[in-house]
Amino acid sequence: MSTTYSRLVALLTRLHDAPADRIRPEATLGELDVDSLTTVEISIRIERDLGVTVGDDELGPELTLARLAGLVDARLAAV
Repeated sequence: MSTTYSRLVALLTRLHDAPADRIRPEATLGELDVDSLTTVEISIRIERDLGVTVGDDELGPELTLARLAGLVDARLAAV
C-alpha cells in the first residue's frame, strides 16, 4: 500500500482504538466504528499532517481506508 495509506492507518490508530486485525484497506470507517467526533478529528489531522483538506462530510461510514488514501493522494497530486 501507499505511504499515504500507512500514514492514515497510523493516524487512525492514534485517534481510535480499532483493533489492528480489523484495519485493512477494504475496511470502512463504519466497520471500524468511527464515530462523528473521531471523523471530525480525522479531517483536522489530515489537513494538519498531510496538507490537504478532506471534509468530515466526505468521511462517511461507507468510505474504505483504501478509497480515503486514494482521495488524499489525488488531492496531494493536485497541489
